[in-house]
This record gives sequence, C-alpha cells and structure tokens, in this order.
Amino acid sequence: MNKTELVGWASSLILVLTIGKQIYKQWQEGSSENVSKWLFIGQMAASLGFTIYSWLVGNWVFVVTNLVMLLSGLTGLGIVLRHRRRERHEGKGPQTKGKLKTERA
Repeated sequence: MNKTELVGWASSLILVLTIGKQIYKQWQEGSSENVSKWLFIGQMAASLGFTIYSWLVGNWVFVVTNLVMLLSGLTGLGIVLRHRRRERHEGKGPQTKGKLKTERA
C-alpha cells in the first residue's frame, strides 16, 4: 500500500467512524427528533452513485467507503422510521400534534 492509498483509507476510516458514532447515538437515545428521513435517502442515493463511479474508475478506497456509507444510510433511515412509527403508536408523533387524545374505555 502506497502513501496515497494510506491517506485515503485513513480518511475513510475517520468518516465511517464519525457517521457510525452519530447513528449509534441516535439509536441509543431512542429518538430521531429533528432528523429528516430525507437526509438518509439523499445520502444513500449519493453513496450509490459514488460507489458506481468509484468502481468504474477503479478506486477501491472509495468503492468500499461508499458501500459502507450506503449501509450506514440504510441503518440511519431504519432507525428514523422505527422511531417515527413508535412515536405515532404512542401518540407523540408529528401526525398527532394538536389533536386531542381519546381514552379507551
């Protein structure tokens, strides 16, 4: 491995760890408040495009990095959707704001 590839792999590791930490924090806190699902949808679209591009130009650092970022986007989106579904079920979601809760008899 040459120095150029080493810089690429080190940078890739930093990026993946940073995003992974944020997704873990979101999961651990049990909330995705103020996190848009479109953030992850956009990230996945970009990561897929960058993965294809990187593969076409033969840059394995970015092929691997963008595949991992695609998986992190799927994970993040899954967490957001799970939190939103739970919030709706508990009556705390955006669809229930401003509506009166009715008690079951």
